[in-house]
Amino acid sequence: MQVTISVGGVFHAFYLTQQLLKQGYLNKLITSYPKFEAAKYGIPKEKIKSILLKEILHRGWSKLPQFCKNLYNPQFFISDLYDKLAAKKLEKCDIFVGFSSFSLHSLRKAKKFGSITIIERGSSHIVYQNEILKEECEIFGVKPQLAHPKIIEKELQEYEEADYISIPSTFVKKTFLEKGIPESKLIQVPYGVDLFQFRQIPKNDDVYRVVFAGGMTLQKGVHYLLRAFSELNLSNSELILLGGITDEIKPFFKKYQGQFKYIGAVSQKELASYYSQSSVFVLNSIQDGFGMVIIQAMACGLAVIATTNTGAENIVRNGIDGFIIPIRDVEALKEKLLYLYENPEICRQMGQSAKKRVSNAFSWDDYGNKYVNFLNTIQNKRAFKN
Repeated sequence: MQVTISVGGVFHAFYLTQQLLKQGYLNKLITSYPKFEAAKYGIPKEKIKSILLKEILHRGWSKLPQFCKNLYNPQFFISDLYDKLAAKKLEKCDIFVGFSSFSLHSLRKAKKFGSITIIERGSSHIVYQNEILKEECEIFGVKPQLAHPKIIEKELQEYEEADYISIPSTFVKKTFLEKGIPESKLIQVPYGVDLFQFRQIPKNDDVYRVVFAGGMTLQKGVHYLLRAFSELNLSNSELILLGGITDEIKPFFKKYQGQFKYIGAVSQKELASYYSQSSVFVLNSIQDGFGMVIIQAMACGLAVIATTNTGAENIVRNGIDGFIIPIRDVEALKEKLLYLYENPEICRQMGQSAKKRVSNAFSWDDYGNKYVNFLNTIQNKRAFKN
C-alpha cells in the first residue's frame, strides 16, 4: 500500500506523513512548504514535492493593507492554483489523501489512476461552519470573515467525489450527517499530541491560573471567556491568553482591560511551559473540529473546560478530566471555573487524570496506528469488491 498526501499548508499533515513513513506506506508528500520544513519531521527530501508559490502568494497577500484585501479576496484562486499544480505532480499511488479545499483536481487525477481517494477535513462540514460563524458575527454586529463562496462550492464537490472523508471527532461527524453525508463515507480518527514536547513540569506558585491558547477570534469564544472570568473576579487568580489577535476581538479586549494578560503568539516549547504553570485550560469555541490544544494542555497535567463543539467529547471524560459545556453558556463556564477554584485538590486530580488519559491513547503513534488500520480496511474492502 502506497499513500500520497497533498496539503496546502501544514495542519496535522506532517504528523500523518511521519506515521505513514514509519510504517512503510508513504509514497509522496506534496506540500506548499519548503522541503527543509518537512524534513524536520524526518521525511526524506526525495519523498517531498514542494509547491512554494502557494505560500508566497498567501503570505504576500496577508501583508497587504486592509483596504487592498477588501477589494479582492484571492482565497479561492490561491487554493485552486495549488491544487492544479499538485495534480501535475501527482503520480500513481494506491491511496490519495488530500486536504479539503486544496484537492479537487488532484483527487480527480488520482481516480484516473484507480486510487482510493480520501479528503481530510479537520473542521465541521463547511456549510455548518459558515452558518454558525455567520450567526455568531450577527449576534455581536461584526462583519463575518467567511469562506469564499467558490471555496464552499469546491469543498462540497470534494465531499461528493471522494471515496471517503477523514474527520477527527464526533462533533464533526454530526455536522456531516446533518448535511446529508452518508456515515459509510466517514473515517473518524482523533489527532494526537507530541508527548515529548508537551509534558508537565512543576508549577511555581499557588495562583489559580486559567489559560487559553488559539486565535483571538469569535470562533474560539474568547469573548465569552473574558466575560466569565471578569464577572467571577476571583482573588489570587489570572487569565492568560496565548495566540494572535484579530480586529473582531479588540473591542472585547478594551472592555475587559485589566482583567487578563495577553501574551500573544508563542512557540510550542513556550506553550508547554505556560500550560504547566496554569491550573485550568479553557477552549470555549463556537466551532472547532478538534482542539489539538486540548490534548496538549491535558498532556501537561491540566483540567480542561471545553464546549461540545471542540471535539472534547472524544477526549475529555466529563467530570473526570474536566468538563464539557454548551457553546455560548457563560453561566456554565463560570460555574465550572468557580468549582475548580474552590476545589484545588479536585482540580489537580482532574489534571493528573487528563495527563494519564492522553499518555495512554492520544500520542501521534496512536493516531498513526488507527489511521493505518482504516487504510488497510478500506483497501481490503476495495480488493474484495474487485
